Amino acid sequence: MARVTIIGGGPGGYEAALVAQQLGAEVTVVDRDGLGGSAVLTDCVPSKTLIATAELMSDMTLARDLGIHFRDHQGDPATELYADLELVNKRVKLLALAQSSDIESRLARRGIRIVKGTGRIDADKRQVVATRAEDGGEEAIENDAVLIATGARPRVLPTAQPDGERILTWEQVYDLDDLPSHMIVVGSGVTGVEFASAYLNLGSQVTLVSSRDRVLPGEDADAATVLQDVLERQGMNILSKSRMESVTRSGDVVTVKLTDGREVTGSHCILALGSIPNTEGLGLEDAGIELDEGGFIRTDKVSRTSAYGVYAAGDCTGGFMLASTAAMAGRIAMRHFLGDAVIPMDLKEVAANVFTSPEIATVGYSQAQVDSGEVVAETLRLDLKGNPRAKMQGISDGFVKLISRPGTGVVIGGVVVGPRASELIHPIALAVSTGLTVDQIANTFTVYPSISGSTAEVARRLHHVE
Repeated sequence: MARVTIIGGGPGGYEAALVAQQLGAEVTVVDRDGLGGSAVLTDCVPSKTLIATAELMSDMTLARDLGIHFRDHQGDPATELYADLELVNKRVKLLALAQSSDIESRLARRGIRIVKGTGRIDADKRQVVATRAEDGGEEAIENDAVLIATGARPRVLPTAQPDGERILTWEQVYDLDDLPSHMIVVGSGVTGVEFASAYLNLGSQVTLVSSRDRVLPGEDADAATVLQDVLERQGMNILSKSRMESVTRSGDVVTVKLTDGREVTGSHCILALGSIPNTEGLGLEDAGIELDEGGFIRTDKVSRTSAYGVYAAGDCTGGFMLASTAAMAGRIAMRHFLGDAVIPMDLKEVAANVFTSPEIATVGYSQAQVDSGEVVAETLRLDLKGNPRAKMQGISDGFVKLISRPGTGVVIGGVVVGPRASELIHPIALAVSTGLTVDQIANTFTVYPSISGSTAEVARRLHHVE
């Protein structure tokens, strides 16, 4: 029986453990923070739970337009909608802990051993040395393969140190009991914009400090423009081409100093400055495992590192830092090691979503790659404001875009902007991964009326008469 040791219990680790056990391996997971890792306990699950509440708040603003009004018990009009952040965050943390517990129970039922503590590789003895959290004792775990899935943590700067109360990383926001009166978010990437959008919809005044000329510089430009227009229309103050120099606190006031000398004051600040891999103290250098200049582990398309028998998956490898890609990389690693059929990771098939309001979902080649000439393709965008279901639901912002090969019509990319874009991207992702053509999409029945009908309509418009 092959022996597999996994260091880290996040999506890359626990999904790999399940696959390895299914394929007959003896599996040990060494986990420091709790099964599910940061994705479940401090990042993806908590943030998307918070965002779900904010999304409902956003939806409620359409009530009046749809003919819905509120009144109190005496029949007077009720006009104020507010979020009880203490209860919201209590629910967030309970859901995260419950999800972690579910994962731990699932692994235990499958006979997977869980060691709560930290692990490091002893390359000379081909062991993982685990330091147990409960007693500080060490044990050597014999293995035939190791998977490193230790994740990453928020990046901070010497001039902007979080205090966990007013100056916060994205992992620390769930201890707030009161809604911030003015939240300053530093960083306009996915994490920063998601929190900025959430707190705006929850009722905070929000200022977003963006070093680029628009939000979400790494996303589709059309999509980012739509989102920025919506956020500014809703009252967000977006400081474009502005860089943070320092963040300080005096009592209940937080001051963000910009490099051009300007200062922004608020009640709270979220630092969304990127991530640092958790790769120190693992014995990687001694094991011959190569790291890139950012400290991330270098891997190939089947999750192998530069050291024989050592694989890596998830945020500690950089790239697409998503729970879905971490889980897939972990599964691929174990299938490769244990001799099962395996398909190497193809990042062009990764569907990603920005959980703002509206959401932005993408898959495959991008508009920027088409515009630069990297790939030859046709693109077509159709705004949702003409969609019958969108009109019924009061949706006026958003679009569907397809990217296809000229001549063949094979779909190689797509973008959806709108409510629940994360659900609407899946058929486009299927098209990209299986090589479907725009005609095949166009000739597939859709429900009328439906938002997904816009995907079929874009495909019809991309049809070429031979």
